[in-house]
Amino acid sequence: MLSETNRFYKTLDNYLGEFVYGGIDGCVTTFAVVAGSVGAGLDSGIIIVLGFANLFADGFSMSVGAYLSTKSTNDSFKKHKKQEHLKIKENPTREKERLKSILHRKGYEGELLEKIVDFTTESESLWVDTILSEDLDKIEDQKSPLAIGLTTYVSFILIGLIPLSVYVWDYFNHSLENPFFWSSTLTALGFIIIGILKSFVSHTNIFKSIFETLILGTIAALVSYYVGDFLENFIVSHS
Repeated sequence: MLSETNRFYKTLDNYLGEFVYGGIDGCVTTFAVVAGSVGAGLDSGIIIVLGFANLFADGFSMSVGAYLSTKSTNDSFKKHKKQEHLKIKENPTREKERLKSILHRKGYEGELLEKIVDFTTESESLWVDTILSEDLDKIEDQKSPLAIGLTTYVSFILIGLIPLSVYVWDYFNHSLENPFFWSSTLTALGFIIIGILKSFVSHTNIFKSIFETLILGTIAALVSYYVGDFLENFIVSHS
């Protein structure tokens, strides 16, 4: 039971970071579209169209990027691991001296160095892993590229829906006097939640993490709003 619990927390820790950063990007980019559209004076229907188009297209693009990045890292590790196994089979004496040289640079000397080398070379897998980590700075990533891509996409969509949800509600109910205010409020709450999760991922102060996330979203919204406002005024004045 304990091992199952540990496995669950390890899996959660592996993918929480992807969920957090996917959520941050989803919330920032979608709210930026909303703010820019409001600054340009667009109505709720257009904001919904632009927002959802950005949400699904940008979310897919980001998830594909996360998938390919993780897959590339995993493929690179497997390729180097295969090469090291071949080197050991072809010339074990040379590779043993190489291992000894690597460990010597790490500060091991004399009898202790010889014992560590003898112990490590008893297992070819340990031998290869030691060379990969200590000489090539490569450690096997246990994360699934597909799971990384899906986690990123789901978090991007879920958190990115927050700024748009108010406009969807207002479009069908026409009950809000200031949809942008409520969208901003809900988005701020979304940033706070993401900031809390981010503090666990980055092991930083929770309030610092929340503040950084809120500032990021605020800057993106202000830039988008005033760019939209400027372009709307520019186009109107030259039409």
